[in-house]
Amino acid sequence: MVLAFFAFLSGIVTILSPCILPVLPIVLSGTVGGKRKPAGIVTGFIFSFSLFTLTLSALVQTLSISAEALRIVAVVIIITFGIILMIPRLQLALEVLLSKVARTKSSAKREGFFGGVMTGFSLGLVWTPCVGPIMASIITLAVSQQLDGGAVIIVAAYSLGTALPMFAIMAGGRKLLNRFPKITERTKDIQRFFGSVMIAAGLMIGFGADRSFQTFILDVFPNYGTGLTRFEQGELVQKALNDRNGMSDGFDWTNAPQSARVSNYGKAPKLIAEGPWLNTGQPFSMEDLEGKVVLLDFWTYSCINCVRTIPHLRELYDTYEKYGFEIIAVHSPEFPFERNVGNVSKAIEELNITWPVVLDNDFSQWNAYDNRYWPAQFFIDGNGEIRYFHFGEGGYEEGEQVIRTLLKENGAELETENDTKTSSDTMGQRTAEIYLGYSRSKNFISGKIDEIDVLTSFEKEEDLEEGEWTLDGRWIIRNDFIEIDGDGELELRFEGKDLFIVIEPRDDKSVVTVEIDGNKPQDTPDVTDGVLTPGSSRLYHLASFDDSDEKFLKLKISGHLRLFTFTFG
Repeated sequence: MVLAFFAFLSGIVTILSPCILPVLPIVLSGTVGGKRKPAGIVTGFIFSFSLFTLTLSALVQTLSISAEALRIVAVVIIITFGIILMIPRLQLALEVLLSKVARTKSSAKREGFFGGVMTGFSLGLVWTPCVGPIMASIITLAVSQQLDGGAVIIVAAYSLGTALPMFAIMAGGRKLLNRFPKITERTKDIQRFFGSVMIAAGLMIGFGADRSFQTFILDVFPNYGTGLTRFEQGELVQKALNDRNGMSDGFDWTNAPQSARVSNYGKAPKLIAEGPWLNTGQPFSMEDLEGKVVLLDFWTYSCINCVRTIPHLRELYDTYEKYGFEIIAVHSPEFPFERNVGNVSKAIEELNITWPVVLDNDFSQWNAYDNRYWPAQFFIDGNGEIRYFHFGEGGYEEGEQVIRTLLKENGAELETENDTKTSSDTMGQRTAEIYLGYSRSKNFISGKIDEIDVLTSFEKEEDLEEGEWTLDGRWIIRNDFIEIDGDGELELRFEGKDLFIVIEPRDDKSVVTVEIDGNKPQDTPDVTDGVLTPGSSRLYHLASFDDSDEKFLKLKISGHLRLFTFTFG
């Protein structure tokens, strides 16, 4: 009941999330037509969204149809009703037909209830909210076909919560139109307008442009929708989720050691990440991988800890793929720009990743494993059981031995003990990762971060300790990053043999001058003669050193940039 209550609240705020913007025009179409059309849309939506959230996986499996096919059906319905709104004769003919099917009186047919139900039904099929942990956990259960009565109650509560603001928008729009008689005199023109809007929205969804539009909105307004479901992170909700979402043997990853021992930790959850899939012609399922030893790797391309594991993964893949070993890389983004499939495709090409990669932008796969780490690796045997896991870097020799053990269990005849030097666990002394946005910022000493999301003047401080950083100039401190459009400086004292930063350029003329202890650093693949010219949103290698002693960094910035995080090798 705790989860149902918070799911209801989450449903109410969902109408404000960026993922809903592409389908809002369909909701707004309820402001025109019969008086009961809004009630019909809400009824159709609640039924459709609840039904398909709970049963879509089973339907797809039973009927052997693609989930995308149902989306196309919804698009056809939306476009059809758009055309009907544009042509009054078609609208009248449909109402007559629906009234005959439902055996209603002529006065009822004009109310548009049944037409609204059809619109709401299609809306439920394409409704893809930016769900929080509660609904994500239910969707995970639905896909893995482990639903119970509590899941039904939670989905119903969420649907009802979503329907309330939806109905309020439509009812409010009707009252607004009725207050202006001159507008209501042109009802047919208004209906034609909303008809054209529905057609445009349907085509947008049909060609996948709705997802591109969501990405565009998040690029332009990176904080839009931030915190809508933050109340779901509370201790009460998290405890209730943990009670529901434990592994089959009750194992709690959050309290797990950083490396496990080889054992049996339960059946591996199904592969449910939305995708797309890269480096492979088709999606994989756990059934496709039956009989293979699988390393499921959670990563994101701007995470230096993840990037450092890739050479070891490549060596494992090249050595053991021929024996029945597979890597599935689940790309769960840490920052908004990492959701872009073009950015991910470019990154896996640059990193020379040849194994299958699936985008997990909605964190469905992440939540299915109740994961908390980048990187995180789960080792799955030929029977689909999780036998070993490791969080963070390192443990390469142990991981390789697990792979060899599981392959031998499958009957693989391996060569003599492999002596590939995949382990380099000695990282040396280095500063912990430094996040620059206010949600996770630490050791910022240019005053307290009180003014957030507004342009603020900062003055740099002297005498920095290790891990401390300071700003000079006019900056905006945002949730996940700091932003500058002009000239400014950032100074940092750190320890490590390598220095990296995640940058998102907002123009093509920005320049960053790098100084280490007052001198130009040695050239890296990204920095030449002490100058970095960022051209894409990614991780940049600022400097390398022979030792991990304490050093002082100064960045002089000119242009429009977003700086996310420093990491150290």
